[in-house]
Amino acid sequence: MISAGAGSATYPDGRPGQPRGGPTVLRIMLGGQLRRLRESRNISRDEAGRAIRASNSKICRLELGRIPFKQHDLAELLTLYGVTDSSEREAMQALARQAGVPGWWHQYNDLLPSWFGPYVGLEEAASTIRTFEAQFVHDLLQTEEYARAVFRVRHRRASAYDIERRVGLRLRRQRLLDHPDGPRLWSVMDEAALRRPVGGRAVQRGQIERLIEVAARPDVTLQILPFQAGGHAAAGGSFTILRFAEPDLSDVVYLEQLSGALYLDKQEDVDDYTLVMSELSVQAEPARNTESLLHAILREL
Repeated sequence: MISAGAGSATYPDGRPGQPRGGPTVLRIMLGGQLRRLRESRNISRDEAGRAIRASNSKICRLELGRIPFKQHDLAELLTLYGVTDSSEREAMQALARQAGVPGWWHQYNDLLPSWFGPYVGLEEAASTIRTFEAQFVHDLLQTEEYARAVFRVRHRRASAYDIERRVGLRLRRQRLLDHPDGPRLWSVMDEAALRRPVGGRAVQRGQIERLIEVAARPDVTLQILPFQAGGHAAAGGSFTILRFAEPDLSDVVYLEQLSGALYLDKQEDVDDYTLVMSELSVQAEPARNTESLLHAILREL
């Protein structure tokens, strides 16, 4: 059973009371616990839905942590699942209340598409982030100038004010890597992402210099997939695999598209992408060669 204090930690900006990932993580933890309770009683999603006057799909979304919990729905489900101990019920209801507190990224909701907000919470909660980047340098490793240039390309109609807020959000996310309990980042980048002159020569030079610095960090592994490697397993493009220390959180594969995103958490999907990531890591130059390769690219700029 999840306790009210489960996962207690601080945010990267120092706020106490919730684990990294905040409401996103708490919803997933609580949803997973409810699913296990339901299954232990051999209760179908349809039966659970009828108990709270909701659909099968709503129960599914609750169990996946995709939507917040209403206290009266939670209370009725706990009764249906045979949870009668008052301390256990209060612990789970307390988690539901915490899960309703907006994350720090809520202030950017007017800029964030609905499908991206959950990713920020999952990113914060991750213990390991493995990613393949085909087009651009990974978000968490971009310089301010490079990020600004990327946003100007992607959001050509946005005002200067909105562009700066988007840059601010990206820089805020990057604080995660400096947190004592932050994730380990393992990024394989296609050579094209490093040679594409985003923002011009000066911006690109600054970005490569940043990557040279980052490559020396013990919590960051950078590999470059050179052109000479030929075809590779990630023909579908960029993707991210998020892994969590919390046992209630399964691995998630994140695929971002132009106007939406996919979150894959079925084990067979995660296994497929994990295999692709492993193949890319073998095809790419070893991490020990990254610094020299970056210096070579820098000399050509």
